[in-house]
This record gives sequence, C-alpha cells and structure tokens, in this order.
Amino acid sequence: MDTTSTPMPGATATNPAGTTAPDEDAAGSAPAGRRRRRALLLLGLTAVTSATALVLGLLSWAPDPPEPARPVTVAEAERLAAVRVTNLRDLRAGVRVTAGADADRIELVGWVDWSRSLLYVDVGGPGAGAERGLVQQNGRVLVLRPDPAAVPTPAAPPLVPPADRWRLHRLTPGTPLGPVLGLLLGLAADRPDPPATGARWIARETVLAGPVDVLEAAPPAGTSTPTPAADGPTRYWLDQDARLHRLVTRVPDVGPVTIVLNRADRPTLRPVDALGGRPGLPRGLTDDEQRRLDRLPARLRAQGGATVTLTAPVGTETNLRGAGWLSWTARSAYLAVADLGVPDRRTLLRRDSTGLARADVAAVAADGDTAEAPARPPLPLPAGPWRTSRTGADDLGVLVDAALAAGSVRHRGTAERVREDVIAGRAVDVVESGPATARLRYWIDRADGSLRRLELRTGADAWAQLDLRPAVVPRLATAPRPGAR
Repeated sequence: MDTTSTPMPGATATNPAGTTAPDEDAAGSAPAGRRRRRALLLLGLTAVTSATALVLGLLSWAPDPPEPARPVTVAEAERLAAVRVTNLRDLRAGVRVTAGADADRIELVGWVDWSRSLLYVDVGGPGAGAERGLVQQNGRVLVLRPDPAAVPTPAAPPLVPPADRWRLHRLTPGTPLGPVLGLLLGLAADRPDPPATGARWIARETVLAGPVDVLEAAPPAGTSTPTPAADGPTRYWLDQDARLHRLVTRVPDVGPVTIVLNRADRPTLRPVDALGGRPGLPRGLTDDEQRRLDRLPARLRAQGGATVTLTAPVGTETNLRGAGWLSWTARSAYLAVADLGVPDRRTLLRRDSTGLARADVAAVAADGDTAEAPARPPLPLPAGPWRTSRTGADDLGVLVDAALAAGSVRHRGTAERVREDVIAGRAVDVVESGPATARLRYWIDRADGSLRRLELRTGADAWAQLDLRPAVVPRLATAPRPGAR
C-alpha cells in the first residue's frame, strides 16, 4: 500500500520541522543580495570618482598670488610714525642683533631700556675683537667687561651684572659696535616722526607675537642720539599697535643689520657701579638719616682708620685700581694705584698734612698683585723720587681729599637719599650731595653709622668708588719731600 502523503489541494508544502522549504528561501534572498551588490558597486564608483577629482585638483591647484607691494595707507603711515614713541612708552625690550657679514660680523644679545638710554648686551661674533664681552652703555658713557676667551656665540647676560673688571672703553675705530649701539638707542623718541615719504607696504607675515605688516621706509630720523644714516630702505615688522618686532637695514661701513626685539622680555636693568648702580627714588633725608650724616665725622674719628680699595674709571684711557690705608686721626692716606693700561707700573700716593705726593715704582712680582687688584703699598715708604701736586688737581685727589674730610668736616648743604643698598653684607643708605661738577655719594652704614663707601662722579661722567673697611692702620710716616731721602 502506497503510504506517500499527497498534499491537499491549496495546502503549502513544509519540511518535517515545519519551516519554509529551502528552494523558496533561496528564491527570497536573491533580490536582497543583488541590491547589496549594486550598493557596494555604487559606493566604489563614488570613491574612485572622488579620489580622481582630488588628485586632479591637487595637480591643478596653485596658491593665491601674494598681494603686490603698494603705498602705505594713512593708518599704516601713522603706525610707522609712532614706532619710536611706542618704544619709549614700553620702556624696554630684549634685543638680538646681527651686524656685518662674514669675518666682520658681530652679534649682540641682551636688553635695551629706552626710558633711561641704557643698554646691556653680550657682544660676540667673529668680528667682535677687543669688544668681545659684556657691554653697558648709559647715554654716551660705555663700560666694557672684556672676555677674550668667550665663545664666539653670545648669550643673554646675567641680570645681576658681575661687580668686577668693568672699565671705561673707547670703541675701536672702524668696528660696527658703535653704529649699532647708536641705532638701538635711537629707536625711541618722545614725539612721533614726520610722515615717511615713499613708504610702502610689502607683505603680511606672522612672528612669535602674532601677525605683523612689513613696511619699507627710510630709517628713523630726528633722534637725539646720533644715528648713522642707513644705506638704502629699511624694513619694519609692525603689529597693529605700532610695536616694532624686527628691523632690517644697511648701515654704511657696517653692512646689513638685523634687529629682533622680544617685547615680552623686559626686566628692570641694573647699571654697574661705574654707571651709578641700580636706580633709586631720590628723596629728602629723614630725621634719623640726617642725624647719621651729622654724626659721621665724630664716628670716623672714633673708628680711627680703614683699609681702602679704589676703583676709579676716570677716563676712557685711564681706569685706576688701588689699595691701601686711610687714617682719620692722623689725617693721612697711603695707596698703591695701578692703571689698567700700564699694568707693570704702580703709583704710590701719599696724602698728609704737608700735601699730596706721588711716586712711580715698578710693579712687584708677587702673588696676588695684579693691575686689576693691586697689593697694598710697601712699608716703610720708599725714598722716592716723590713729586708733589696740587690737592684737587684730578679726580683721584678729589676723592681721597673728600674721604679724609669726611672725618673732620661736618656736612653742609642739601643732601638727598638716593636709595638703600648693600655692601659687604651691610645695609647702607646712599646719600648724595655736592655741586653738579663734583657730586659725592656717602654709603652710610644703617647699623653703626660708619662710612662704607665714598663715590665721586668723575670728569668722564662715570662713578669712582673708594671702599672702606674699619681696621687698625699702621703708622704712616710723612712722605719725603721732593729731592729728600
């Protein structure tokens, strides 16, 4: 008997598990597969088309042409005219300068303080020569701390300058340092410059401080500091606030000069002692300060005497160093003085009741005796030859006379306190007085009222120092008269 089931008319065929038959599932999935394949094909074609268009675009792309140079606008001309006023208003900035080319090139790193006409830089580069080292300039007075062994590439100077080895310096003729320093100090003025004739806008660039306009015009003019005329146009990198960030020019007998200003690097600069030391706020004396000044002669006589150390930049060719003794009770002084320009000679200076006498002797070849730090003079006094000179005839004589007078003559006239300072670990008041032609500064110990330093403004417009340390002074015989043995 045939047991095969015959499906009823109109019924759907099922497998034993009750699911749809395999041939019907395949038939239903075929359209979906075709749709997926078509979508993938379309996506692939789109990617290929996009990539082709991108490649063709890159191959055919060119940057927009730069904006051509043009005359400056009124606003740009006003910014250019205000450059030096803006520098003076901002007080100071960090500087990095390259001047000259090849073996004559010099490099400067440091700071400029336009408000005080003060420069403090490290000078290097292959063309630095005798000016290699630290340089400070205040107005027309320039001091150098030479360092012939320094590496050619300069570095930022220490904010607190070294205290030793500074000397007045005459710039070597023909070297680029003088014109470059004049150019730096000449970048400040208290009023805008006249409108620049023929100034042009060159380009727009971006520096570390932000976007700037590059303008081409004549170099700054009308400065109080002599500024060398530039050879050809000068380019200024100016921001929207008329702040100068870079300057490129040419200076006769120097060549190309590039100045980069870091306007965020603007510390307060401290002039070295030869330039007057750190700035202060001069004012009248308080009652306590006036009493200390009035009692100074009696205090010094009670002290008796002191060892003295002399540092006296009295001229660009004469930088003196000295050591010795001073006695207020005997009203006498005895020093050995060296001139850095003549290191193998010493001048013995003797000041007593008979007057001022000098004798020239050869330097002693002894340990610790150098022109920069000479040893104390020999005892007993050598026979000579001694020569007398009129008291007050030179800055050295004025300084020694003033130190002796501080122990016998009460101060007269108006005095002002320049600042508080520290010397040899002692807090002092720096009190200034005297006529404009011979200003004196007394460094008076705030604790015991003694005189720690006496300063004199010299004829070279620098400051000479006589440092005093309380001590027992040996008996100093009267200097032999000229021709006596």
